[in-house]
Amino acid sequence: MALAIVAADQAEAQQGQTASSATAGADNNGQDFTRPQNLFQLRYEYRAAPGSGSVPGTIRTVTTDSVILRSDLKFDIAPQWTFALRGDLPFVERNPITADNPLGEFIDGLGDADVQAALIKTLNARWAAGAAVRIIAPTGSPDLTSGRWQALPIVGARYMLPELGPDSYVTGLVRYDVSFAGDPSKRNISNLQLAPTLNIDLPKRWFVTFYPNPDIRVNFGDPITGQTGRLFLPFDFMLGRTMMKDVTVSLEIGVPMIRDYPVYDFKAVTRLNVKF
Repeated sequence: MALAIVAADQAEAQQGQTASSATAGADNNGQDFTRPQNLFQLRYEYRAAPGSGSVPGTIRTVTTDSVILRSDLKFDIAPQWTFALRGDLPFVERNPITADNPLGEFIDGLGDADVQAALIKTLNARWAAGAAVRIIAPTGSPDLTSGRWQALPIVGARYMLPELGPDSYVTGLVRYDVSFAGDPSKRNISNLQLAPTLNIDLPKRWFVTFYPNPDIRVNFGDPITGQTGRLFLPFDFMLGRTMMKDVTVSLEIGVPMIRDYPVYDFKAVTRLNVKF
């Protein structure tokens, strides 16, 4: 039994080394939950979504422009185990109609900051899995953000597809967004979020990623403006390029196919990732 345990530990360590060598040469674009990086990200996001009109019961389009500063840090705590931290600091401009903004003019300020901690295990050259929790704090003004504390437990797994390219892979990520404190007058948040991500390497360090974010939503919380059901199913893809070893740029576009729960009517996101 002792020999069997030692042999199993050695085999597991060898698998971890194989996994590391298999992905070492790949241009990791930073979207793989199971392969965190030390990076700084500058992100600009544009969203158009339904909002309340000036007359009760009417709907108008509300646009939101966000500039988000992100930093990721990873720590290799044991063979095949990685601990990762992430923090987002958003700056937001939007034009809602509220009691404090009856004309629907653009207002700007700090958005809701968040932090995330993840624990990830690389199982072998193809498989990895992990779990995380994200906490969103109501740091923004009521007219710009949700006004609620939120917790998002996250689980995800990845399978490498080297047949399609060195950094091609498919991942499944599930998280649940639930509010638990904050302004009691704000709506309760409770929705399931899914990301069936497929990343395909293209020639000359280009890549295309389908569903890079968990934008597929099923709402179990309070309804939002324009909601007629629970499901939001978009077509979401990202095209990007690794410009040099430590710099990646990308453009993401999202449009709804089913918008019974209207998260957005249109989304565009640009990213600049700088590894360190």
